[in-house]
Amino acid sequence: MHWTVGKVRITPIVELATTGGTRFILPQVGPDDVKALPWLVPHFANAEGRLKMAVQSLVVETPSQRIVVDTCLGNDKQGRSVPAWNNLHNPFLADMTAAGFPPDSIDMVLCTHLHVDHVGWNTKLVDGKWVPTFANARYVFGAAEYEHWRTHRDSAEHAAVFDDSVQPIADAGRAEFVASDQQLSDEITLIPTPGHSPGHMSIHIRSDGAEGLLTGDVAHHPVQMAYLDWSSTADSDPVKSAATRRELFGRFADTPTLVIGGHFNAGYIKREGDAFRFDALAAPSPAGG
Repeated sequence: MHWTVGKVRITPIVELATTGGTRFILPQVGPDDVKALPWLVPHFANAEGRLKMAVQSLVVETPSQRIVVDTCLGNDKQGRSVPAWNNLHNPFLADMTAAGFPPDSIDMVLCTHLHVDHVGWNTKLVDGKWVPTFANARYVFGAAEYEHWRTHRDSAEHAAVFDDSVQPIADAGRAEFVASDQQLSDEITLIPTPGHSPGHMSIHIRSDGAEGLLTGDVAHHPVQMAYLDWSSTADSDPVKSAATRRELFGRFADTPTLVIGGHFNAGYIKREGDAFRFDALAAPSPAGG
């Protein structure tokens, strides 16, 4: 399973997938709201109106490097506010290796932001110490995002996440801090998309005349394309996150840009009334749909 944007190939590696159980992150969304948007079914919701979401990494292969975008929850972590996210023992690295991406083959880890479900596999526990999981990779963090979480320990969970999944990377000398609009390569440019977190970044891909957009958590689910003001409980600034959604989706709506979410699969953004809908690809293919 993968998609392509020009010469760039994008492969999802799913750590967890769920249908339903999402009200804790998107409490506004009820079954009737989902059923009112038939384009959500079957790719993004089921017929009963329950949302489909995943915790996933995206492996981005350019002609010159392999990049892991966001690193899910990770194993052996503690102090997470969602009990089921503590002390995981998932086969994520084995799944990544089976897909053709052994950890030592990764050149870069790029975190759209530094929340719990996007940094967990940055590190792994070895002899009681958190060490970089991807031994040959440089880890790219937004400078503003890193500085915010370094200085704002506003909950025990944020402190735990930073201490076990972010700070060990800096301590190992593997972190690179970048501006949220930086061009990282010929194919990869960052877009500042604050609101979900203060320094959140999305990823713009250009290759051979084709374009792609990895949105991160600008929206947790395509239902937020129709209901732009419905911000997630994890958004640090719900008003700004809503404004960011309108701006980002408006920029790429009605274009051939392939869009992939941090927690949902690929499609194309279309204008619909004063908001948007998301037309899913029926299935990933070597041609990227």
